[in-house]
Amino acid sequence: MLSVTLTDFIDRHYRHFNAAALQAAAEAWRDLIEDGGQMLLTLAGAMSTAELGLSLAEMIRAGKVHAICATGANLEEDLFNLVAHDHYRRIPDWRALTAAQEKDLERRGLNRVTDTCIPEAEAFRAIGTPLGELWRAADAAGERRLPHEYLYQLIRNRALADRYRIDPADSWLVAAAEADLPLFVPGWEDSTLGNFLVAEQLAGGLSRPGPVLAGTEYMAALADWYAHTTTGCALTDLPEIDAKPDAGPEARPVGFFQIGGGIAGDFPICVVPMIRQDLRRWCPYWAYFCQISDSTASYGSYSGAVPNEKITWGKLDVDTPKFVIESDATIVAPLIFGYVLGW
Repeated sequence: MLSVTLTDFIDRHYRHFNAAALQAAAEAWRDLIEDGGQMLLTLAGAMSTAELGLSLAEMIRAGKVHAICATGANLEEDLFNLVAHDHYRRIPDWRALTAAQEKDLERRGLNRVTDTCIPEAEAFRAIGTPLGELWRAADAAGERRLPHEYLYQLIRNRALADRYRIDPADSWLVAAAEADLPLFVPGWEDSTLGNFLVAEQLAGGLSRPGPVLAGTEYMAALADWYAHTTTGCALTDLPEIDAKPDAGPEARPVGFFQIGGGIAGDFPICVVPMIRQDLRRWCPYWAYFCQISDSTASYGSYSGAVPNEKITWGKLDVDTPKFVIESDATIVAPLIFGYVLGW
């Protein structure tokens, strides 16, 4: 029997409709990286609880993903899975659950995400306790950091290592911390750990505004990263909007790969018009765009807007390679990652 790689299989069989869009998007991602470009990936939905880290961690280690913008839920749920995986409960017939059965899950401390229940004690509280210690130490020292920097600190100081219940090589957050990957988490407050922070402040254990920086700081950090990556210049050194500079030796085109919609996608893509239209400084448009989504544009959905609509907002250019794959990201994303990795 002939041995066929995943890449060869996709090239041969994925020829039409969403399958063709998947193949074209994967090939264009591979070409962007081979030509010296970089990729920012966005994570919405429950991708971490879906264990996308199994393939995403390898993408980070292989240098195929260079920055991530994630929801607060995806940030923390990868860490929850790392320390509590053995205590998760899968419910294959979740659609048949009655309200009484859902209430029983609550009493047992099992928080359901579709077919998977995250355990309150072994996940939420296990992370909240050492994280709270880091917050209080920073607060006492008058220090403020971005939300993910505290999680990076937990991973790097191995405070949780004895709790790991999966191979840390399968955690995208561990891979990101080890690579010091630029990470942006807009709306982090909409998360379990964000709730922990506010509860601690309301109880008087932390000051206000406290040791955790807010979302606007992430936009500033993203602008610094995008400017330096795409032009080789610091944000403050970018020329006026009408004075396009020659590309420096450090300049790299940056693509945008969006899983789902919402704030994880809408927030980072706006850094380009923010620099160009609000700062009135020159920077390139995103060099590639792909979205995996099932949103419908006719409902007025930003997440479902066709890529060309983004041209009107100053995010993409006419010749930006653009792809939309209308499918399930838990199926599609690992296939694309495998293609880019050459599996």
